[in-house]
Amino acid sequence: MNAKNTLVPVQPAPIETLAVAEGLSGRTGANRARGRRAIAADTDREALLAWLARFEGSPNTFAGSRREAERLLLWSMIEAGKPLSSLAHEDLLRYRRFLADPQPARHWLLPSGRKPPRAHPDWRPFAGPLSPASVRLALTIVNSLFSWLVEAGYLAGNPLALARRRGSPAPPRIVRFLDEELWGEVKVTIREMPGSTVREQAVKARTRWLFSLLFLCGLRISEVTGNNMGCFHARSDNKGCRLWWLTVTGKGGKTRLVPATSELMEELASYRLSLGLPSGPFEQEKTPLLLPLGWHASRAVSGKADMLHSLTRAALHGIVKAAFLLAAQRLEETGDDRASRLRSASAHWLRHTAGSRMAAVVDLSHVRDTLGHASISTTGLYLHTEDDERHRAMEAHHRLLWS
Repeated sequence: MNAKNTLVPVQPAPIETLAVAEGLSGRTGANRARGRRAIAADTDREALLAWLARFEGSPNTFAGSRREAERLLLWSMIEAGKPLSSLAHEDLLRYRRFLADPQPARHWLLPSGRKPPRAHPDWRPFAGPLSPASVRLALTIVNSLFSWLVEAGYLAGNPLALARRRGSPAPPRIVRFLDEELWGEVKVTIREMPGSTVREQAVKARTRWLFSLLFLCGLRISEVTGNNMGCFHARSDNKGCRLWWLTVTGKGGKTRLVPATSELMEELASYRLSLGLPSGPFEQEKTPLLLPLGWHASRAVSGKADMLHSLTRAALHGIVKAAFLLAAQRLEETGDDRASRLRSASAHWLRHTAGSRMAAVVDLSHVRDTLGHASISTTGLYLHTEDDERHRAMEAHHRLLWS
C-alpha cells in the first residue's frame, strides 16, 4: 500500500458512497483527453458511474461491471496512489498480479464466512484471490471500460491496449458442468435430505424445487428472482394437448418461452402443496417462484403472497451451494475425490449442466430458444407449431428423474 499518500481512503468503500480526495479525483489525470467529451463526467468516479448507467436494465451485467470498476478505482487510489485516469500500462500489469492475490487481506477481503451489505463498514471488494479465468474476465471488463472512456472522449488512450495480442482463440469449451454421475450424486443427496422436523421438510422441499427449476428450465439465478408463479400458463397445441409454459424475462430484458414439462409441473405442485397453496398457479399470480422458509398459506392473511419479495440472488446461491456442499461431504466420506469439484460448483453450473444435457438429446435450435441464447423474432411469436414441437422434444427427452 502507498503509505506516503495521505489522500488515500482509510479503507475500500462502494463506488456510490466513496469519498475521493481532490488529488485522486482524476480531474487532472495524466491520461485525460484534452478535447471535447461525449459525457459530462469530470472525475474518474463520475466517468465510471456514467459507464455503469448503461447496464442498469441488466442486473447481472451491472453487478459484474460495477464490481470490476469498483475494484480498479479503489486499487488505483490505495495501491497505486494515483487517479484511475493516470494509470499506465505498467500499472495494469501490477493490477493483474494483485487480482490473483489481493493483499493485505484485512484491507481487501471479506471476513471469512460473511457477506456484509455494501453499506456495512466490514464490506470489502473481494471474497478471495481470483482464479486465472476470473482474472482474465476481470481484465476483459476493465478493457471494455477503458475503450468506452476513450470513445467518450474522457481518456486519451487505453492502457490495456498494449497487452499481448493472440490469434483468434478456439471457441471456449464449457467445463463448468456436472457429468451424469456427479449430477446423480447431487440428486441422491437432495432426495435423502433430513425431513424429521417442519423446518427440515421446508428446506428439503424448497431445495428440490429450486434444483428442478434451474435444471429443467436452464434458468439463470436472476431469472428465478425476477419472475413469479404467474408467469406459468397453459394452452392447447394443434393436437389438443394442454401444454404448460413459463414466460421468462431474462438478460437484457428479453422475454422467452420455456417449456414447462409435466415433470416440472409435478414438482411445482408438490412445492406449492407443501406451502399450503393450491397445486396449480393461477393467472397474474404474484407469488415468487421461491418463498422464504417459515412462510405457509395458513399463516398468511389474504393477499400476503402478493406482497412477498423474491429471495435475493445471494440467498438462492446460498441454497444451491449448501446442497453442493452436502453432496461433497457425502462423497468425501467414501474417499471420492470428485467432492472437490462439487465444492467448486455454483448455481450457474446447473444452467451449463442443463444445456449440456439438452444439447446431447434435443435439436440445438430448441436448446438455443429455451436457454435464451438468441432473441425470439417477432414472426416467431405466431409460429406456435414450432414451439409445440420444441415442447414435445423437451417432454420426451429432457428429464430430471428424481426417483
